[in-house]
Amino acid sequence: MKQRRGGLASSEQGFALLMVGPGLLALILTTTFPLAYLIWSSFQNINLAMPFLNGFAGMENYVSMMSDGQFWHSLKLTAIYTLSSVFLQLAIGLGLALLVMQIPKGQWLFRIAAILPIVLAPVVVGLFWRTLMLAPEFGIVDFIVRALGFGSINWLGSPVPALVSVIIIHTWQWTPFAFLVLLASLASLPPDVFEAARIDRANAFQRFIYITLPLIRPAIVIVVIMRSMIALSAFAAIFATTGGGPGTASEILNLYAYKTSFVELNFGYGSALAVSLLIITMGVSGILFYLRTARRS
Repeated sequence: MKQRRGGLASSEQGFALLMVGPGLLALILTTTFPLAYLIWSSFQNINLAMPFLNGFAGMENYVSMMSDGQFWHSLKLTAIYTLSSVFLQLAIGLGLALLVMQIPKGQWLFRIAAILPIVLAPVVVGLFWRTLMLAPEFGIVDFIVRALGFGSINWLGSPVPALVSVIIIHTWQWTPFAFLVLLASLASLPPDVFEAARIDRANAFQRFIYITLPLIRPAIVIVVIMRSMIALSAFAAIFATTGGGPGTASEILNLYAYKTSFVELNFGYGSALAVSLLIITMGVSGILFYLRTARRS
């Protein structure tokens, strides 16, 4: 009997390995090898514009990064972009979720409408906002601003409006994600707790602060973690909208790494920039996950 059970377990393990094996191999080929090559390239001097200087660079690329003013400028823009967009997504998403919870019927309409921006490719979103929403003179946003009595604004041609615009675009596309997650979390809360709080004469603000927020904290943390990881590595929408411009006004670290590698053809230094972004993303994610588990314990 024991031999029969052992043979059955081994056959199940073999079948599971057979099912998982191809996907695992594809994952290794498409992620592990490119990542290893990226790290290897970051220690090399690979410059197609000056190939006679190519060779092993050691930590030279990382040392140069510390004195690179554009690196620190891009890192500052990345921090502003990430913090602003994540905060706006969380605040607006939570506000919309609380509002929709007051509508007992027809919530499915809001759920369907919220999915539409998410399923659009970031490049499509960037081009949509660039051509139809933010275009000077005939863009919808510019039309509204002029109707309110303000002058026409070159949203994508001025430094501050360009950065504000890409933050708004990212917020517009991904706020529905926060909305859907928080709406599902609010819908699962036990009504008895709120009824008891009403009996104890707790007002709406007190119920929100002392009951709702603690109960949906896990969902809030998940939204912050996932949206922070995506915002740190944002690329397509900004590239399609401003290209990092005007000048370097909206050139976050991901775009700076791209331009260094594929415009200036300095692949070694561009790889070091990409690795630094990877380290920052992993560090931020690790801190957020640690805070999430620490709250539980």
